[in-house]
Formats: sequence, structure tokens, C-alpha cells
Amino acid sequence: MTRLAIPALTLATFAIGTTEFAVQGLLPEIAADLGASVPRTGLLITGYAMGVALGGPVLALLTQGLGRRATLLGLMAIFIAGNALCALAPDYPSLMAARIVTSFCHGAFFGIGSVVAAGIVPADRRARAVALMWSGIAAANILGIPAGTALGQMSDWRLTFWAVALVGCAAMAAMALWLPRVGRGTASGIAGELGELARPQVLMALSLTVFLCGATFCVFTFVAPFLAATASIAPGSLPVYLVLFGIGGVVGMQVGGRMADRNLAAAITGGFIALTGAFLVMPWAFRSPVIAAATMVVWGFVFYFPASGLQVRVVDAARGAPNLASTLVQSGFNLGNAIGPSIGAAALSAGLGYAALPLIAAAMTAAAAGIALCSTVPGNAAGIAALVSRQPAATVDADAERRSLRTRPT
Repeated sequence: MTRLAIPALTLATFAIGTTEFAVQGLLPEIAADLGASVPRTGLLITGYAMGVALGGPVLALLTQGLGRRATLLGLMAIFIAGNALCALAPDYPSLMAARIVTSFCHGAFFGIGSVVAAGIVPADRRARAVALMWSGIAAANILGIPAGTALGQMSDWRLTFWAVALVGCAAMAAMALWLPRVGRGTASGIAGELGELARPQVLMALSLTVFLCGATFCVFTFVAPFLAATASIAPGSLPVYLVLFGIGGVVGMQVGGRMADRNLAAAITGGFIALTGAFLVMPWAFRSPVIAAATMVVWGFVFYFPASGLQVRVVDAARGAPNLASTLVQSGFNLGNAIGPSIGAAALSAGLGYAALPLIAAAMTAAAAGIALCSTVPGNAAGIAALVSRQPAATVDADAERRSLRTRPT
């Protein structure tokens, strides 16, 4: 029954990914119902992102030493309760508080869930397992978010949160049935866990997550006016392009996971190089609706391609604090989500135009590719050799961790 554990985790990430951006398509409805302005209602997305970035690591520290199965079930209970509170919120402050409560489980669930997914499979399938778990959030972009938006617009925005809560209940039940009793987190104390994060290889791996999302959201945030200005694409056609991005992402996540299991360093570095290339051709490609559609698929593919490899890299590098380090990957992604749009907005305010955004993003991903490439050269930082040897010291410890995770399912 262990083989059903990862699909159960995937269902949970689908629910989490749906609720993260459910507000985005329902801003007018929520604003009108609660008597808030649309810009103020949009801060519900910012509040959620900050909750992920800050709350996830705190929960990872508070749950250190606890059984990972019990922790994941507890986090899913918080998620269900948070969505129910969103559906019941009588006013804007209550909804913001409920969104923040919901967000607390996001980073910790993805972080600890990734450790579990990587630990219950053979060593040569770790990245694929993480990619399968994470494909839930890519699928949410294709199905969950559009369906949630349609449900809220046709009836009541509160029904969207009730629906997500029900999906969360189904995921929790699946995990209770199929998730094995896996190992506990470390018991090295807060100081010990934080000390692991000071490793150069951990800091480099985490910085790459910021570059990945920062570059992408520098462009993605403004993709609607970008396509309208350059390819004359009507706003009504935008959902089609977003779905194409999501489809590319689902495929890229799986292919990237397989490649990372074969050669982790090459998959990460190659992913950033490919993403750089995609950004460089984007100003030209977005001039044609057809070529723009193909570019959205490729963009989604190369964006998600290195994601699972980065998660595995961080866990291997921070072998003494896998829960916290893995959770911080989500914080890195959300930090990039915040930084990228700010950079893009600053460029547009300076009069550079939409075509400049992918070039700025290309510079960011090129820098990330350089960091990833340098991490494969021994001697560049303390402990760098452990990152690129065929059997690094971190992997030896990770193998022991996986052995402790493989126990009989309940």
C-alpha cells in the first residue's frame, strides 16, 4: 500500500495549490461581498504568501522530533480548518486571518512531504517521487484554479473554499490509509537545525529557488498585458495560454525528476540554462499568437524542470535538518514570487517596456546557472565537493534516513 502514499500526497498538494490562488479569480466577487476594494482584497494573496514564507519554517522547527506521518496529518487538519474558516469569514479581517492560518501548513507540508516521498522509494527514484508529489500543484493550475473560479463565479465564492476543504478531507483520509509510519524529524534542537542552514551548499541551493521563481514571476505577473501588447491576444483568450503553461509544467516536472535521478547537478544547471534560452526568445516569440502558445508550453516545461531536483539537493545538503531545509525551499519560492513582480514593476515604471522583462529574467536565470555550475567545481566553497561526488557524504546520511523511513504501512 506504500505505492499509494505518494498519490495521496499529490492529492493534498493539488488542494493546497488550488487554495493558494483561488482568490485570484474571485477578487471582484469577494470584494463586493465583504465591502472591500479590489486592491485591498488582492492583499489576501500577499498575506498567504507571507504566511507560507514565515509560518512554514516555524512549524518545521516546532514539529522537530515528531513523527512525520502524524505531522503531515496534523498539517492537513490545519488546512481543512483554515479553508472552512475562509468560507465562514464574515468580514475582510476574518478572511485575511483565515488565509494566514491556511498558509501556515503550505510550506511545512511541502517540505516534510518531500522528505517522506523521497524516503519511501529507492535512492535512484527520489527526484521522481518528489516530482510526482509536486505535480499536484501544477495540476491545480490546469484544473483546480479554473474550476474553483468557475464555481465561485457561478454561485458563491464561499463554495470554492468549501470544495477545497472537501478535497483536503479526501486527501487526509487517503494519507491516513496509505501513508506509512515514517521516521521522525531530527532532535538536534533549534540551534542545531539552524546551524545546518549555514552550510554553503545549503545556502546556494536555497538561493537557486529564489532565482527560479523571481525570474519567472518577473514576467508571468505581467503576461496578460504583455501578450495583449505584443501579440494582440484578447483577455478572454488568456486562460488558454495559462492552461498551456500548466500542461508544460506537469510534463516538465516529471521529466525533470527523471533527469535529476540520473544526474542531479546536470538537471539543475541544464534547467536554468534552458529557462534562460526561453526568456531570450520570448520578446520575439510573443509577437505571434501561435508561437506565443508554443512558448507558453515550453516556458512551463523549463520552469518546473529543475524544481524537484532543487528540493532533493537541499535535503541532501542539510542532512541534519531535512524538515526545516526542505520547508525553506517553499519559503525561497515565495520570496521569489514577491521579488520578481517588484523587479518587473520597477522596470515598467522606468519605461523599459514589456519586452525588457524576459531579458531581465534571463539575466537572473543566467546568474543562477552560473551558481549551479560553480557548485560543481571542487574548492569553490567549503564542502562543495560533497555536492558533486557520485556518493556524497550527504547522500550516505540520506541513505540511512531512507532506511529509517521504510517501515510497514499502517
